[in-house]
Amino acid sequence: MQTILLIDDDEQLAPPLKEYFARYDLTLINETHPEKGLHRLKENKESDAGYLSIDLVILDVMLPDIDGLEVCRMIRRDPQFNNLPILMLTARGDVMDRVIGLELGADDYLSKPFEPRELVARITNILRRSQPQEVDTESTKDPLQFSQLAINDKSHTVTLNGKIIELTGSEYGLLLLFASSPDIAFSRDDIINQLRGVDAELFTRSVDILVSRLRQKLSPLNCIQTVWGSGYRFMSAEA
Repeated sequence: MQTILLIDDDEQLAPPLKEYFARYDLTLINETHPEKGLHRLKENKESDAGYLSIDLVILDVMLPDIDGLEVCRMIRRDPQFNNLPILMLTARGDVMDRVIGLELGADDYLSKPFEPRELVARITNILRRSQPQEVDTESTKDPLQFSQLAINDKSHTVTLNGKIIELTGSEYGLLLLFASSPDIAFSRDDIINQLRGVDAELFTRSVDILVSRLRQKLSPLNCIQTVWGSGYRFMSAEA
């Protein structure tokens, strides 16, 4: 059973979602004010028995006092939540809200109104990307090892020069995709089809933002090369 924190000031949204989520072994807890949501997040992280660990945050952009974009920024600034999956809800149809959310570190977004089934599908996909998978040790592939970079898919860890690099689920999924096929160019459509998590409206922009975030975290390593007119590729010689 995985736990989802919904931060949304629409008081009528949570009750039906709780019932629907339960069908998929998802527990939904909710707060209608951003400050209470942040407090609930930290409370669940720091407390002992009696509180459920939060596996993903659903964050509405339109919130009272502090908008969802700023809340996303605050979550990502906290080291203990650096790789916590975040899904943004946007109601205004404003493309810039979605772009900024992705730039701030959100893993995905969904426009309101939405179908609960699509929301669950997005959540399932994000959680699959962001959490280590149970693997048969006899069939486990060796970690991907380059001169400076190591990717261990069993433990879901990435190290650069021996130091662990904290990545979001989307960033990790992208790096694993690149590093599993070094020196091969991936178009933006290839990346979207592989990651299966970003809305069609922002195909190009979403991929570019995700690549930019990944490059920043891998700096000064320059292993992701832009292939002009095509997309991107992972340069094994640079790693």
